[in-house]
Amino acid sequence: MMTDSKTGTVTRSASWLSAVRAAVVMILLCGGLYPLLVTTVGKVMFPHQALGSMILVDDKIVGSELVGQRFVAAEYFHGRPSAASYDPFSVSGSNYAASNPELRTRVAEDSAAIAEREEIAPTSIPVDLLAASGSGIDPHISPESAIIQAERVARARDIPIARVNELIAEYTEGPTLGILGQPRVNVLKINLALDGEELNE
Repeated sequence: MMTDSKTGTVTRSASWLSAVRAAVVMILLCGGLYPLLVTTVGKVMFPHQALGSMILVDDKIVGSELVGQRFVAAEYFHGRPSAASYDPFSVSGSNYAASNPELRTRVAEDSAAIAEREEIAPTSIPVDLLAASGSGIDPHISPESAIIQAERVARARDIPIARVNELIAEYTEGPTLGILGQPRVNVLKINLALDGEELNE
């Protein structure tokens, strides 16, 4: 820094220039070089994940392993409710408290609809089929949620329920690194597998 030769104090222009230089250096490092380095390393080490974990069928992108989709047809497994309408650009939860009357009404309606659709008692419905995830785009359901849908899916596709249960077991993912999270089933992946089953018949 420059100082006044008579007083020994830092001049204002020198302080200003020093601050600008520091800001430019930090912008280049934190806003340019660091993101570039992390992105490059990510693409090299984890190319599939770095590009969005896309799922391709016949070289066409049909979705992502990380983003849930809405399925309503009887021949497909259904995912969790979404407060964001499964929009990856509007990720959010409802942020309703358990005492919120709107949440209670929505859960009651969903519970009645699921119980009728799957021909089970409302008390048998796993909580993840009634509770929206924090992100609103959770692509997974619990194995229990898949199992209660197996009979409907098998009946709608006219395939043995044993085969549907085999697919549930095959597409059940364990906890990440063996310790993080719970066992889960990716809804899009198992639905694509079901479509593949019909193509192979």
